[in-house]
Amino acid sequence: MVQLLVIILISVAVGDLKEGVSSIQGDDQRVHQRPLYLNEVVFIIQSQRNSFHAKRAEERRADLIRQAVHLKQNPPVVLLLHSLSDNEGDWSILPILPFFSASFGKNSSWVVFLEEETNVKVAKLLQTLVRFDSWKEWFLGKPLHDEESTIIHHYAFADNPSVFKYPDFAAAWALSIPLINRLAKKVKDEPLKSDFTIDLKHEIALYIWEEGKGPRLTAVPELCTEPESSPTAYLCATTLNPYLPACGDPVKKEDIFVAVKTCKKFHEERVPVVKKTWERHVALLEYYSDYADPSIPTIDLGVPNTERGHCGKTFAILERFVSDAVPHTNWLLIVDDDTLISLPRLQALLRCYSPIEPVCLGERYGYGLGQGGYSYITGGGGMVFSRAAVTRLLGSGCKCYSNDAPDDMVLGMCLNALGLPVTHSPLFHQARPEDYSKDFLTHQVPISFHKHWNIDPVAVFHKWLVDDTGAATSERPHRDTRVEL
Repeated sequence: MVQLLVIILISVAVGDLKEGVSSIQGDDQRVHQRPLYLNEVVFIIQSQRNSFHAKRAEERRADLIRQAVHLKQNPPVVLLLHSLSDNEGDWSILPILPFFSASFGKNSSWVVFLEEETNVKVAKLLQTLVRFDSWKEWFLGKPLHDEESTIIHHYAFADNPSVFKYPDFAAAWALSIPLINRLAKKVKDEPLKSDFTIDLKHEIALYIWEEGKGPRLTAVPELCTEPESSPTAYLCATTLNPYLPACGDPVKKEDIFVAVKTCKKFHEERVPVVKKTWERHVALLEYYSDYADPSIPTIDLGVPNTERGHCGKTFAILERFVSDAVPHTNWLLIVDDDTLISLPRLQALLRCYSPIEPVCLGERYGYGLGQGGYSYITGGGGMVFSRAAVTRLLGSGCKCYSNDAPDDMVLGMCLNALGLPVTHSPLFHQARPEDYSKDFLTHQVPISFHKHWNIDPVAVFHKWLVDDTGAATSERPHRDTRVEL
C-alpha cells in the first residue's frame, strides 16, 4: 500500500512538472534558441560573515565548481555575498545590483541567487534556464504568497493577498542580465527609499514588479525546497538541506541563560503562558519587570516600564549577565513575555556556533540599508548573544539614548559601530505562524514565534514548537497555522 502511494505521488509530481514545463514553453515562445553554458551563469551565495555560515557557503561554492569539472565546462563565477564589499546593506541585494551589472552585464546571461543550504544540480539547472530567452527580462523562482494580508508585508495587497507572488529564497531564484542591468540603473538613478528591510524576498519582488511596470515572478517547477531524499527530488534542479543543521550534540541547557522581559500589567496575562509552555525546558531563567512579584518570581531592575522601546531594561539585563548575580554561561537569550520558543531546538542550533566568537543571532532586519544603515536582530523572535558579544558590546561604552529607545535597533547600531555581524536565522520569527506563507514554513523546523494577538498561544506552541519525540528533528512535518509586531 505504501509503495503504491509513493508511485502515485511520483506520478502526480511528474504530471505537474510536465504541465508546468509545457505552459512555460507555450507562453511568449520562451524557448532558448542556443545552448547555455555554465560560464554564462553567475552564482551568488547569500552568505554571512559568521564563521559557521562562511564555511557552509565555501562548501557550497566548492560543490558548484566540482560539478562544472564533472561536466567538463568552464567553471561559473561563484561569489559569496558577505565578501563582496564592506557595505552592511549588501545582504539586501538591491544596493549591490550596480556591481553585478558592471561586472557581468555584458558577458553573462543569468545571475542565480541561492542560500548556503540550497543544493544545486548544475546540469538540471542549465536545462531549466535554457527554456527562457535570456535577452528578455526574467524573474524566476519558486513562488510564495500570503493567504491573508500581514504586517510583515505592510498589509500589501489587502484585498487579495494571494495575487502577489514572491520567491522562496531557499529554492534559489534567478534574474536575467537585461533585468539586472535595468534594475542597476534604477538603483543608481533613484536612491533606495525604504527605511526598513523586514522580509527581503517580498520587498525585492515588489521592487522588481514596480507597481506593474516590471516583470512578475515566473514560477519554475524545477526550483524546489524538497529534501534530497524525497522520492520526487530527481525532478528538481534545486533541493534543500535542513535549516536545523546537525552540528553535534546540543549545547547543555545549563549553558543558556534566559532573560524574559515583562511588566506588572502582563504578569497575569502573559507569564502564565510561558510557564505552561517552554519554561520547563529552561535550566536558568529570570523574569525582569518593573515590579518584584515573589509569586512568579520577577526581578525589578530599577528601570521604569515604558510603553515601547525597553532599551534601558535590555541594557540592564546585559549588565546583569556579566555580573556575579547570575551563573556564568556562554549564551544569553533575551525574549519578550509573549515570545514562544523551542529551547531544545535552540540548543541544537547553538552547537553550530562558537561561543568564543561575538555571535549575535536571531531574525535579521535592516534599517536604512540603501543609504548605509545597519542590521539588527528583531527582539520579538528572541535575541541570542554569546558571552563574547555581550562583553564587546558593554566594553564599547554603547548606551541607550533613552529608556524607551528601541532596544533591538540600538543594539544594531552598536554592533554596526563595532563591526560585529548580525547573524540571521530564518527559524526565528517576529510574528505569528499565520503571518507567513504556508509553503515557507513547510520546510522549516521553527525555533520561535511572537505575539499572542488573536491566537491561542498554548495551542500554537504545541502545534509548531513541540516535537513528537520530545527533541528537535529536521524531519517533523508541519501544518499551516497570524500579529502586531
